[in-house]
Amino acid sequence: MKHLILLRHGQSEWNLSNQFTGWTDVDLSDLGRKEAAVAGEKILRSGLLPSYCFTSYLRRAIHTLDIALDTMHRDWIPVVKDWHLNERHYGALQGLNKAETARKYGDEQVHEWRRSYDVEPPALTPDDERYPGNDERYSLLTPDELPLTESLASTVQRVRPCWEELIVPALRLYDNVLVAAHGNSLRALVMMLLHLTPHQIVDEEIPTGTPRVFSLDNSLSPTSDRYL
Repeated sequence: MKHLILLRHGQSEWNLSNQFTGWTDVDLSDLGRKEAAVAGEKILRSGLLPSYCFTSYLRRAIHTLDIALDTMHRDWIPVVKDWHLNERHYGALQGLNKAETARKYGDEQVHEWRRSYDVEPPALTPDDERYPGNDERYSLLTPDELPLTESLASTVQRVRPCWEELIVPALRLYDNVLVAAHGNSLRALVMMLLHLTPHQIVDEEIPTGTPRVFSLDNSLSPTSDRYL
């Protein structure tokens, strides 16, 4: 039996201040660090100690994984960082306060940007200081790979190569694999695992700092899905 553990990062500083975050590299809040430690304790108690891990290029996910692994005394195991697991890119909304944005554009429009499957928020322009091409960690990416904005649909397309080329092979080698990432990149993995429709995935919500365990058979099909 294989186990895939999905862990959304703990509360970030911008979760706390109610700002759109996306690819902006903000750190965990004090509560987020506590959530990460509690997540590590839950995984430790479950006995499903991971042997291989994945995370994104963003520190709130990286630090969540670091804290959880330290709690489990597993900070020696291999960790792969992959930009494909970054949060959905929220385009020109990044850094804006969600409540103020709703007052400006209307609740219905903001809800559509946030919760629809294939509607993208307003895009950045390449000369915007928030453009990921200005960040050294993405210097090897092509212009086509650097998002100006993303829908959940395009996030699923981005995450798919990581699932197929990296996570699936790891699951064939190791019994327990942990992925510490973000709400939307983890929703993309859930969509692929459970073969959900676009209509079904928009209702999926993954809480911060709460490990979600998929038990998988030899063909890597889920046999159970639960939160610790």
